[in-house]
Amino acid sequence: MSGVLDGRVVLVTGATGGLGSAAAQACARAGATVVLLGRKVPRLNRVYDAVAACGPEPLLYPLDLEGATPDDYAEMAARVEGALGRLDGVLHCAAEFRGLTPLLHTDPAAFARALHVNLTAPWWLSQACLPLLAKAPDAALVFAVDDLARVSQAYWGGYGVAQHGLDALIRILHAECANSSVRVCALRPGPMRTALRAKAYVEEDDRLARDPATYAEACVTLLSPAGAAHRGQVWSPA
Repeated sequence: MSGVLDGRVVLVTGATGGLGSAAAQACARAGATVVLLGRKVPRLNRVYDAVAACGPEPLLYPLDLEGATPDDYAEMAARVEGALGRLDGVLHCAAEFRGLTPLLHTDPAAFARALHVNLTAPWWLSQACLPLLAKAPDAALVFAVDDLARVSQAYWGGYGVAQHGLDALIRILHAECANSSVRVCALRPGPMRTALRAKAYVEEDDRLARDPATYAEACVTLLSPAGAAHRGQVWSPA
């Protein structure tokens, strides 16, 4: 997919995670300048080196989604525009999950944190970026989502609730952006070997999980002009 993102600027949240890191590198190989957003600077620096080796020099943007305010996201969008002049795509890969817990025994603060990081924060960031995305002739707002049937089961707590909210957000936002240059869609990857999944499944027994890099090219597709075929959809690539 070399060159399909030439000249584009793509922001990736959760850039230090399994899918975020793999997708950022794939976007760079496809020609994009990638804005790497994450909360842990040492890990961001390592991802920066890997992405820089794949394509255009990326931009680091340390930010903790748990504590960031709408003003912080507005400042981020302004800084991206000031430094790079444009924004053509946002890929939401950040997620918050602390483990399987019965709702009755879930700490109220942990429940609120899961709802915020997995639902409210992605919307605040998207809302701040939409005016800049709308300036691009072809822009994409892409959310990585979980399997709703799975996270509707017992013990998935605030994370499961947030995933259902995110599904509704994507549908509403798609309807509102249907006549604009901004495409809204989602990627539902299969089970991946990530730190998040390891909190719910014992690794040695988890034979379904695949390397996150398996789905990196799908991220590129959704951010590229070819992603128009998936506008408004939740894509589950094989």
